[in-house]
Amino acid sequence: MDDNRRNPISGDEVALRRIQRLALHLYTPSAPLSGELSLLPCRAKRNLSPSVESLSEYMRGPHREIQARIFEFFQSRPDLQTPVEISMAEHRQLCMKQMMALVREAGIRPFRYLVENPSAYFAIAEAVGGIDISLGIKMGVQFSLWGGSVINLGTKKHKEKYFDGIDNLDYPGCFAMTELHHGSNVQALQTTATFDPITDEFVINTPNDGAIKWWIGNAAVHGKFASVFARLILPLQGKGGKSADMGIHAFIVPIRDLETHALLPGVEIHDCGHKVGLNGVDNGALRFSHVRVPRDNLLNRFGDVSRDGKYTSSLPTVNKRFAATLGELVGGRVGLAYSSVGVLKIAVTIAVRYSLLRQQFGPPRKPEVSVLDYQSQQHRLMPMLASTYAFHFATQYLVDKYSEMKKTNDDQVIGDVHALSAGLKSYVTSYTARSISTCRESCGGHGYAAVNRFGILRSDHDIFQTFEGDNTVLLQQVAGDLLKRYQEKFKGGTLSMTWNYLRESMSSYLSQPNPVTARWEGEDHLRDPKFQLDAFRYRTSRLLQSVAARLQKHTKTLGSFGAWNRCLNHLLTLAESHIESVVLAKFIEAIQNCPDANTREVLKLVCDLYALDRIWKDIGTYRNVDYVAPNKAKAIHKLTDYLSFQVRGVARELVDAFDLPDLVIRAPIGMASEAYEQYTQHVGF
Repeated sequence: MDDNRRNPISGDEVALRRIQRLALHLYTPSAPLSGELSLLPCRAKRNLSPSVESLSEYMRGPHREIQARIFEFFQSRPDLQTPVEISMAEHRQLCMKQMMALVREAGIRPFRYLVENPSAYFAIAEAVGGIDISLGIKMGVQFSLWGGSVINLGTKKHKEKYFDGIDNLDYPGCFAMTELHHGSNVQALQTTATFDPITDEFVINTPNDGAIKWWIGNAAVHGKFASVFARLILPLQGKGGKSADMGIHAFIVPIRDLETHALLPGVEIHDCGHKVGLNGVDNGALRFSHVRVPRDNLLNRFGDVSRDGKYTSSLPTVNKRFAATLGELVGGRVGLAYSSVGVLKIAVTIAVRYSLLRQQFGPPRKPEVSVLDYQSQQHRLMPMLASTYAFHFATQYLVDKYSEMKKTNDDQVIGDVHALSAGLKSYVTSYTARSISTCRESCGGHGYAAVNRFGILRSDHDIFQTFEGDNTVLLQQVAGDLLKRYQEKFKGGTLSMTWNYLRESMSSYLSQPNPVTARWEGEDHLRDPKFQLDAFRYRTSRLLQSVAARLQKHTKTLGSFGAWNRCLNHLLTLAESHIESVVLAKFIEAIQNCPDANTREVLKLVCDLYALDRIWKDIGTYRNVDYVAPNKAKAIHKLTDYLSFQVRGVARELVDAFDLPDLVIRAPIGMASEAYEQYTQHVGF
């Protein structure tokens, strides 16, 4: 018998059930939100009056004092401020002079903060990058890369010998990893370090032109040492008496005389020349011709060679040693993500302030209106301003997790930071690069003046998308990690905090969308953070499930590499979707943790714009699976435009809350007051 015969339902019951379902189509839910995501009710219809002081206080974090010291120092030293027009040679010398003054005159010791208080170090890096992005990168090469490699890959003997010299700049150094033929594929580097058991030395050699170290910061002019990444070769210890390749290791190699600054024997360095940007950083190319260094110069935390040439390691395989080595260098990605948000704040501040100041056209026989009153300008800049806030809280969370990782060495936190830093570095730097161009265009002809900063910001920041890991490669790492977590989920494994939603909600996300909720279009529903976060996570979960199925299918015919390449665009979309989910979750948490009700209300408005703008930009995905019905899609579009209008009303306060001094903004059109007066004075009036 069929089910209807076993359980007969009366006509009245069927009619009642249909009426109840129809009612759900017409009314949005009024039930309270879950405790985790519960926020204040929507109040979009009344004018907000945000307190810049309260908002800024919540935004600035615990290390604003040291940033203020940096700003005050450079403000008091006009000779250390980078002019608009400067030659490459002058810029390089100025950058070195700036860094020396920061350490030796201002008394700021970035290296000590890097080791003892990483979050303070990143705050210093953001402030220094505001002075000159070239200075920020040069400082990063010296302390985070050269210094970080010694501290993180070396052992006690290396710290005792080199720490003070790196800290006080007596030992300016380089990070020599990238080669002419290999950048992202570090495991394929060709430089060799062959152990000589007779002299107890390693012989560093560049076997061919493809192995020349390339784009090495601090190398062309100022560096005296280099952390050189090379293949560790042990003669006669391989199969059949051949040499054994133990994989990539790092070695401290002196490259210039400490007294005369002359190149040392066997070291050949050439200048990489003028670049698109960052010309205050002296990038060079290095070739080594059988350069000998003591055995102690091997940075031996993860692998060592004894006096008799025996190799030992706590890690059993070349791949595990390689992963551990690169894992210790993740701080560079954290710093780039954090600093990129700093650059975005500068660009958005200039564009918003100018758009408020600039007046063009208007109703007949009435005053001209602000450019930011035009819907098109709001569409360009307000979601960008909302994203800047979202990225601020997400990268602050990343810095906090990195600090926790350095303190605890917890494996779960380490895995979380590695994937999250790769994703946020990629996503944020790509977004900032696009946004700087949009800001320039939104400021018209005046945005093209070099003094108004967009050109140098765009040129200097552009390479953020490439160094410390090419963005496309990093997104693939995120996708690979998600697939690994996906497999663990079905094997009953544990998930780190950032991936918790995969464990908690994968089954519900992969079920068919609810045809009732797909039609809800009320403002309270669309501005409900639970709806927003569910939508983001639903998209990520579907992308993850579908790409896993595609990879399994294509692997049978194309192999694992071919299948990955066939699904590559799908994988990149998955990674970006996941990062957007994380960013939104951290924004929501930041609002919940804000102690001031007025500030929470403003941040809620900004967060709603960030979330709904992202949903609208990918509305096709939601429509294709009927997660959003046509009427709901239209409502999202309409509300996004309205929220942009609402954010425009508090845009001045939102950019002022970034608390960026004039020394950092510098663009006349981006000044908080008397912008036109400063602009005319700059050109000579």
